[in-house]
Amino acid sequence: MAKVIKKTKKKKDYINLNLNIYNLAIIGLGILVIIIGYIFLSENSVDGFFPTVLAPILLVLGYCVIIPVGIIISIKKKDTTIKTIDVPVEDKKEDITTGTSSNIQTY
Repeated sequence: MAKVIKKTKKKKDYINLNLNIYNLAIIGLGILVIIIGYIFLSENSVDGFFPTVLAPILLVLGYCVIIPVGIIISIKKKDTTIKTIDVPVEDKKEDITTGTSSNIQTY
């Protein structure tokens, strides 16, 4: 007798990239370095410094360092919430005429 094997669909795991403005700026800098590398590479001089030395360095730096750092690094913003101070009830003096409380102590 043959066994019936049920095929279940596996849920696909998605990678969630939380890229903020700082990550996109670093990736943009990497793309700019790559474009500059290709501009230096397009020079006609074979023995020149820019097409033979600097252009490959910029391309490797852009592709292998700057863009991966822009994807991997996570820069968190500082907590900008306003902290409030609770005033104890004993420090508040009630104004007799208006019935409101005040933190100002008069002598």
